[in-house]
Amino acid sequence: MNYKLNTTSCQIMGVLNITPDSFYDGGKYNNIKKIILRVKEMIEQGVDIIDIGAESSRPGSKSISTEEEIKRLLPVVSKIRESYNIPLSIDSTKSEVISKLIEYDIQIINDISAISDFNLLNIIKNQNTYICLMHMQNSPENMQENPTYDNVMNDILLYLQDRQEYCINNGINKEKIIIDPGFGFGKTLNHNYTVLNNLEKLTSINKNVLVGISRKSMIGNLLNKDVEMRLNGSLAAAALAIINKASIVRTHDVHETKIVKNIIESINFK
Repeated sequence: MNYKLNTTSCQIMGVLNITPDSFYDGGKYNNIKKIILRVKEMIEQGVDIIDIGAESSRPGSKSISTEEEIKRLLPVVSKIRESYNIPLSIDSTKSEVISKLIEYDIQIINDISAISDFNLLNIIKNQNTYICLMHMQNSPENMQENPTYDNVMNDILLYLQDRQEYCINNGINKEKIIIDPGFGFGKTLNHNYTVLNNLEKLTSINKNVLVGISRKSMIGNLLNKDVEMRLNGSLAAAALAIINKASIVRTHDVHETKIVKNIIESINFK
């Protein structure tokens, strides 16, 4: 697939978690049949990209082995590719995992560690994939233990600028880089909404801005809602993100988020 990210319209990235312990849908898609039905459903709902993750990054989660991650991902990705040519993103930080999957035509590597594994750079260069660099303070296991910043927005901007320059200096085309402020990753409620309000500032670094807010605790804690009751709040936050120049919105709720996007873009805030 000769894939180029559409920069004229916000792209809807559907979440496909094949983890037993993700905060919202962990264990929900625990066999190939359910997974393929979910992929089919998202495609019918108009998803632009499907992001597949096999390792939970919820607060307090522990990492899994490379072998276990490959064991979870490989049969899923290969099965999807038997039937669908939809753009795929792999949510992983490990070059060994990506190297096993890249032959199945992967379009985006969604790396929450913003290239902690140098070998990923060679894969990106050789395969011409996109790389998403996310901001996170510390690691998923301890990121929510009293996160502090001098200035949260400035700190995120400096971090993502540094990681982007690192990639460019190692041969990655800037057009192939996506940046993500990392909502919920080492941030308090106030930090998250400060970032959402100032999201457009990220475009000074890179126009390709990914936002993942869907059903997160920043919605639930503000509204005092359990994860199953966070759809409306998630859609409101997604709308603000799109208005503030998000180019990709990552969501568990493709159909509803697509409606929000279409209405906003018909008004042409951009």
